[in-house]
Amino acid sequence: GEIIVITENDIAHIIASMTGIPIFRLEEQESQTLLRMEDELKKRVVGQDEAILALSKAIRRSRAGLKNPNRPIGSFMFLGPTGVGKTELAKTMADFLFQDQDALIRVDMSEYMEKFNVSRLIGAPPGYVGYNEGGNLSEQVRRKPYSVILLDELEKAHPDVFNILLQILDEGSLTDSSGRRVDFRNTVIIMTSNLGTRDIKKAGGLGFQSGDSISDYSKMESKVKEEMKRLFNPEFLNRVDETLVFRQLGKAEIALIIDIQLIELNDRMKERGFSISLTQGARELLADKGYDPVYNARFMNQTIQRMIEDPLAEELLKGKFRDGDEIKIGKKGEELTFIKTGHSDSSDKAPVLSESEV
Repeated sequence: GEIIVITENDIAHIIASMTGIPIFRLEEQESQTLLRMEDELKKRVVGQDEAILALSKAIRRSRAGLKNPNRPIGSFMFLGPTGVGKTELAKTMADFLFQDQDALIRVDMSEYMEKFNVSRLIGAPPGYVGYNEGGNLSEQVRRKPYSVILLDELEKAHPDVFNILLQILDEGSLTDSSGRRVDFRNTVIIMTSNLGTRDIKKAGGLGFQSGDSISDYSKMESKVKEEMKRLFNPEFLNRVDETLVFRQLGKAEIALIIDIQLIELNDRMKERGFSISLTQGARELLADKGYDPVYNARFMNQTIQRMIEDPLAEELLKGKFRDGDEIKIGKKGEELTFIKTGHSDSSDKAPVLSESEV
């Protein structure tokens, strides 16, 4: 019969799937991975170089053994308006650190505004409905101990939530309602807040392109952190490793998001062999239509969905394109056009980014 050879890599994958321990840890590649952290994060998050640098340094300090090993890998407060990359950075970090897109545990803290809801994080007490189900936070971490925990809109949480967070940040563990100890030492905890949005928008209106942009950003950062200190207890803030203030995105950053979205769209369509490219005119139209200083990247995502994905889906259903077609998106007036420019039998063709119109 056929001889099946099992390699070290195969064994690493099996153990990783059984234990939840990321493959790169099993292969002892973590140090090399962490050294290129900034470059990898910047591929998917634009315009937030200060936040990415501070985050990367803090993670490296922790993994180099310079931090208390009985606490989480890192704890961070992300401050800034909607659509500037707070959630995207958390997602990217989960994928980067743990080689798993599902390593992100997201908890909407607006669901814990009332005192009676707080117990749902660690599980209902004995005798109450849902006692056997486990807590929304504790159970997810118990099942996935290597993860990034995203606590969204922390400012909306009930004050009792902070007692739970203090235990996690202090001891790296939590005791759930069933008396089980849940280990948080291999997690990264990210808490987001829209605090200081008004100051950030006011400071970021020009995209920080002036000569004194660094001093402008520093002033705005100080204002936002002062507001944070007024809202959150010092006992809690002292246990957070880094507070990162995200910049308002300008038109240049929003334009870069188009290229990132196009790569992701090509990846999704690779299964059918489609290759999509964008003319410079189409890119400029998207950049113009998709810029919104209030909703930032979120509005660009909606614009791409409306102007590219929706009409392209209709064209595909009508049979205008078939598997393996190369599609160029151009501009005609205020609309985008979709034209077949070639055909390839290979689904591995690399996506083409924006190119100049002929």
